[in-house]
Amino acid sequence: MTDNKVIPFNPLHKRHLGESVGQAMLRQSVTPLGNLEVFNGAGIYAIYYTGSFQGYEAIAERNGKKRFNAPIYVGKAVPKGARKGGDLEAPPGKVLYCRLNQHAKSIEEAFNLNIADFHCRYLIVDDIWIPLGESLLIAKFDPLWNKLIDGFGNHDPGKGRHAGLRPRWDVLHPGRPWAERCQLRDESAEQIIREARDYLRNNPPPDDISMITV
Repeated sequence: MTDNKVIPFNPLHKRHLGESVGQAMLRQSVTPLGNLEVFNGAGIYAIYYTGSFQGYEAIAERNGKKRFNAPIYVGKAVPKGARKGGDLEAPPGKVLYCRLNQHAKSIEEAFNLNIADFHCRYLIVDDIWIPLGESLLIAKFDPLWNKLIDGFGNHDPGKGRHAGLRPRWDVLHPGRPWAERCQLRDESAEQIIREARDYLRNNPPPDDISMITV
């Protein structure tokens, strides 16, 4: 006999809670990444690319004509001390704004990217839901800079700590001074571009964000 037991819907299941956060972020207006006004809060965000860099054609096409359907990167900004069990009621300050500003600086330092080709959506979220919302958005969109070309969100490791390999992002987009001090990788920019095209061919960005269910 087949067991046809129906599992009741639980609105408080972590996936459904994460879905509500992700959908709320996708409903936010799009802002040029290089023209953000200062704001307070922590939360999640998505960055969109519309330029002509080789290998990113599929992303730029989905984001053209102000459609912004395919994030190239998804991230989060949590309050300082959140990972160490700090005061849950402490104000987050400007951590989300500062994180987006750090990304804008990385893009401005890259020799082959133009900050005018980048936009973002962001959502200020209560601390406890930030990691869940970010994880579900990354799983849904498979953003290129999260999944294949790592290192965009990296920080300068500090003086005397550049013995590690240069991030793949910096191989493809050289210019950040601290990354130039890291060790060379075996991969060339041309190889990473080929991998990016293959990745986007196998994981095509969405054509219509309104049809996305996070």
